[in-house]
Amino acid sequence: MGAVVSCVEAVLGAIGSCLMAIVNGIGSILQAIISGIVTVFDVIISCLTCGHAGRRRHRMRRSAV
Repeated sequence: MGAVVSCVEAVLGAIGSCLMAIVNGIGSILQAIISGIVTVFDVIISCLTCGHAGRRRHRMRRSAV
């Protein structure tokens, strides 16, 4: 009887692992698509603003010699 329970647990564990792998794959695909869309918008905004959007002003520091 213990072998049957162990077998059922193993089957259910395998099914759970398979479902989690599918969910992780879908999440990775969606993350890649969203990242690509953000990159395209970043390029468009950078082009329209001549590359000045989102840049921080850099202060020139002079060191005492």
